Amino acid sequence: MKNLFCLIMFSLLISCQNQQKQAVQVEGELFKWHKITLVITGPETAEWAKENPFLDYKLEATFTNGNKSVTVPGFFAADGNAAETSADAGNSWKIRFRPDEAGTWNYKISFLKGKDIVVKEGDAVGEPLAGDGLQGSFEVDESDKTGSDFRAKGRIVNGGKGYFRFQDSDEIWIKNGADSPENFLAYADFDQTSRFSLKTEVREGEADPKKDLHKYEPHIADWKTGDPTWQNGKGKGMIGALNYLSSVGVNSVYMLTMNILGDGKDVWPYNDHNERYRFDCSKLDQWEVVFDHAEKLGIMLHFVLQETENECLLDNGYTDVQRKLYLRELVARFGHHLAVTWNIGEENGPAGFSPIGQTDQQKKDMMNYMKLINPYPNIVVLHTHSNDSLQDEYLNPMLGFATLDGPSMQIGNPARVNERMQKWLTESEKAGNRWLVNLDEIGPHWKGVMPDSHDALHDTVRNECLWGALLAGGAGVEWYFGYRYPHTDLTCEDFRSRENWWKQSTVATQFLQRFPLEEMQPNNSSVNVKGAFCLEKPGEIVVAYLPAGKQNAKIRLPGEKTFSVKWFNPRLGGEMQEGTVTSVQGKGFVSVGNPPAEVDKDWVVVVR
Repeated sequence: MKNLFCLIMFSLLISCQNQQKQAVQVEGELFKWHKITLVITGPETAEWAKENPFLDYKLEATFTNGNKSVTVPGFFAADGNAAETSADAGNSWKIRFRPDEAGTWNYKISFLKGKDIVVKEGDAVGEPLAGDGLQGSFEVDESDKTGSDFRAKGRIVNGGKGYFRFQDSDEIWIKNGADSPENFLAYADFDQTSRFSLKTEVREGEADPKKDLHKYEPHIADWKTGDPTWQNGKGKGMIGALNYLSSVGVNSVYMLTMNILGDGKDVWPYNDHNERYRFDCSKLDQWEVVFDHAEKLGIMLHFVLQETENECLLDNGYTDVQRKLYLRELVARFGHHLAVTWNIGEENGPAGFSPIGQTDQQKKDMMNYMKLINPYPNIVVLHTHSNDSLQDEYLNPMLGFATLDGPSMQIGNPARVNERMQKWLTESEKAGNRWLVNLDEIGPHWKGVMPDSHDALHDTVRNECLWGALLAGGAGVEWYFGYRYPHTDLTCEDFRSRENWWKQSTVATQFLQRFPLEEMQPNNSSVNVKGAFCLEKPGEIVVAYLPAGKQNAKIRLPGEKTFSVKWFNPRLGGEMQEGTVTSVQGKGFVSVGNPPAEVDKDWVVVVR
């Protein structure tokens, strides 16, 4: 009898070990920088279960490779295929991980249950669940990807010198993005996506609840065989839109992840407009299909977490249960992507439409929590209001705050772009933490970048905003569409409406990639032309943008050295060309002659 008992116990032990071996599935391509997903069979539950699967269950895994260790949060995944099935219940739980090294990666899973356990900091105390303590390993090879796919080069990080760069190299990456439509994710093919408003009147600049959600129908033709879809062909319009943007050089897309009470009132991650503690598994899985495709195209995900109208919607502005849960869920599902900017809020600040905005400390608490829960070195930024005094009011207290990577600048007056961006680069450097300063929205707010049909040449925006921002030392640009012209900030369906503009912005950002930008400083006084912008490495190279009609410009140079002079067309791009003067020598302001053609147009002169 005793032997029989021992045999039964041994059989049960072997059975349990076999179940444990099968309890974790490792999915994905086992390469450096690729998404690897641990899939765990856990408790059977649902989005609406009494014990909240998002709040009362804490799943995470610690991954180690030699001395490296990273702890990654997990999430409830319904049936594990919710993008296709629209499931809101199941027993699938997932952890998404990105290895930044080849070799053997080991993992150990923690899976606990307890009231509000997800938002409790420190060593969580809870009831261990099936899967808790499971361990395993997998081998990771070097990436096999090439081209613009972020998986070829790796994660975009703050390079610490005012520019984005790739994590494993000194290669700088300049942002060239679409800031509109801000409600990019208000897409008809996503589950449970609608526009909610009880208003009977809609003010200018708000989405009309009677109008359709985005369908991006003009871009269905840009979808390619082999591109992703879900549920029998849904998603082609949005995937095609990303294909088009990538084809014209756009490498970042700005999108609100929650605009309840905001201008659009049509984007939220929750499974109901009035819900704050439970998330829509199928909708968020469909978002992930889109984000995966953006990553393959080399497009950064610029997540804007709230608007000025709703910045105090969660926890009255504090980082408490609702806000912590919201941030953790987004990080668990999407923080693994290789190019992510977390923007803590559009027009975040005490002024604006909201009667009470977040305080400086509330903003800092939110940013600190983003960094605390994020296992990866993502970018955290703060979007500004458009006028100088409001920017000063809430950016000054942030100077030197290490958690903030920089401001996401909204500048109402195009003529102020260069000066305002230089200010915050200089002030942040003085404070010991040089910011990534990005131009993410231009004014006037009703206008922005107009469609080609209304402004074919885009002279003002090219002159004052594009080159003004980049030659101020800006880390990148994104372009806002205003609300009085076709394809607005809330209604854009066809990104080709601004094709001429994408070409000009791409010309500028790709041109500047060839220079040692981290070693250069803005210095407009090195050019004797009013309205010129200049970036220089003193004694070695000067890149100067000259406005239209400015002939016979002079550049300030040191003595002794001989400098070559070449010209670049900021309207059309192409190779640099020789003008009327091919080399110069001398001390002080030296004439660089005239460009090779169209001397009445704007040009960029490079002296080195």
